[in-house]
Amino acid sequence: MTNPFSLEGKVALVTGANTGLGQGIAVALAAAGADIAGAGIVPADETGEKVRALGRRFVNIDANLISVEPVARVVAEAIEGLGRLDILVNNAGLIRRADAVDFSEKDWDDVMNVNIKSAFFMSQAAGKHFIAQGGGKIINIASMLSFQGGVRVPSYTASKSGIAGITRLLANEWADKGVNINAIAPGYMATDNTAQLRADEDRSKAILDRIPAGRWGKPEDLGGTAVFLASRAADYVNGAVIPVDGGWLAR
Repeated sequence: MTNPFSLEGKVALVTGANTGLGQGIAVALAAAGADIAGAGIVPADETGEKVRALGRRFVNIDANLISVEPVARVVAEAIEGLGRLDILVNNAGLIRRADAVDFSEKDWDDVMNVNIKSAFFMSQAAGKHFIAQGGGKIINIASMLSFQGGVRVPSYTASKSGIAGITRLLANEWADKGVNINAIAPGYMATDNTAQLRADEDRSKAILDRIPAGRWGKPEDLGGTAVFLASRAADYVNGAVIPVDGGWLAR
């Protein structure tokens, strides 16, 4: 029996692959056998080096997801650059922090454009390709704030709640067409987005005290879940939002 977790011969497009969770996911998919296209406003050169060191191909695609330029071009460039597309990971994310009473319209729009609008239209563009070829995998990156309200991050909370919703919607529409759409909800991860929280000793301690695993997550902690959802092993998994949180939601 062939390995159901193998991604040999597959191509994955990962948005926001230059650092953090996106880099961790891209490298994990490459280690499982996939070639990688990294899309974002910042070139993912370091990620490309890590992917190529695993013997896989890598291409950079310039994409400004704040402005939500036509994302069909990004999907087309991934296919042109690597010959096919089998997996989309909507990882690119943005967070802005302020009290709700003071939150600006620009901070609302920028976060919503990157986190939910671009994810939907990227899924739409990839989905058309996947439906035509008879199958594909879409993995959205949700959050603990897909389940909870959070504090001082109104647009981030709205966008990540929306990610859970469109994951289920697209699964309802496309599961019978061979397209699997699921989401990973990372817990508190040591990335640029949480730098302010980790620098606040009291807030960081309060977070760690609630996590049964007793530590902040690392980008590589998402790798196994991403490989599973991208592989044949997850062919009957549809519309799921899977927490990878060290037990945060269990408390």
